[in-house]
Amino acid sequence: MTIVFKISNNLKKEIIEHYKDTAKVNKPPYSVFQSEDCGTVVTLYESGKIMFQGIGADIDYSLWRDREKFLNNRDIDKELKQKELKDNKKKEEHNDKTYKYVSTVGSDEVGTGDYFGPIVVTASYVSEENISKIEALGVRDSKKITDEKIREIAPQLSKLVPFVSYTLSPLEYNNTGITNMNKVKAILHNKVLVNLLKKDSFDYKYIVVDQFALIPKYFEHIKDIPEKVTNISFTTHAEDKCLSVAVSSIISRYIFLTEMDKMSEKYNMTIPKGAGANVDEQAREFVKKYGFNELQKAVKLNFKNTLKINEK
Repeated sequence: MTIVFKISNNLKKEIIEHYKDTAKVNKPPYSVFQSEDCGTVVTLYESGKIMFQGIGADIDYSLWRDREKFLNNRDIDKELKQKELKDNKKKEEHNDKTYKYVSTVGSDEVGTGDYFGPIVVTASYVSEENISKIEALGVRDSKKITDEKIREIAPQLSKLVPFVSYTLSPLEYNNTGITNMNKVKAILHNKVLVNLLKKDSFDYKYIVVDQFALIPKYFEHIKDIPEKVTNISFTTHAEDKCLSVAVSSIISRYIFLTEMDKMSEKYNMTIPKGAGANVDEQAREFVKKYGFNELQKAVKLNFKNTLKINEK
């Protein structure tokens, strides 16, 4: 892992003092100092940029990110995110076809913006040989395909490609105690990727995930998980650029729709998608019929919808 940002002048002396016991005698060209400890290298350059590399890079980065916030009111995470988005935009302009015609592993999730229902994450493998067959089915981002079309092509895709899906029920989601949705997504993406790659020795060129967080943040979210997939290419709008991500999007959506159908049948009412005002109204009807205790088995309680329902 490598993280780089420009440190404020009033922190330079503090950084040098902090790392003085592990400072290296021979430092790289154009650097002020370099420290190495427990597999993590910290380098401060004459330009004012500081670079954290190695297994503990995110830990050291977090320390100085917090000092920047405290002393200088800088939001380094936000600055890095903006820079990353700008860099990605430049890359996208030149590399839109990078993942299109090669074998890839890709993962995508559905349900993270829906008050009712589960979160479904799928990882799939699309070989170069299967690309034309999959494209012939009309595969693209599930958000751009009707639910009827998804119900039609998802069963065919599941026979064409190796995949692993995981469904996190609303009750399981509520019991995790995790309120950061990006952390939930990172954990589940890692889970399905690990399990897919265990199935076979796939010959792929890239593992692609749609970028939903800063890359260091993604790995920070999964740092305590023993098994990790780390050789990931993160890119925005991945469903449009990478066939395996689009396939995973469709399979995830199909499973999500099936689960919503089951819920509608179980509770004898139409379970709505999304998190808008119509969802609030239906949720109030749900509570009148089945009570609040049953609601926690059907919705993600940390959504703002719950507060609106309680107010009523």
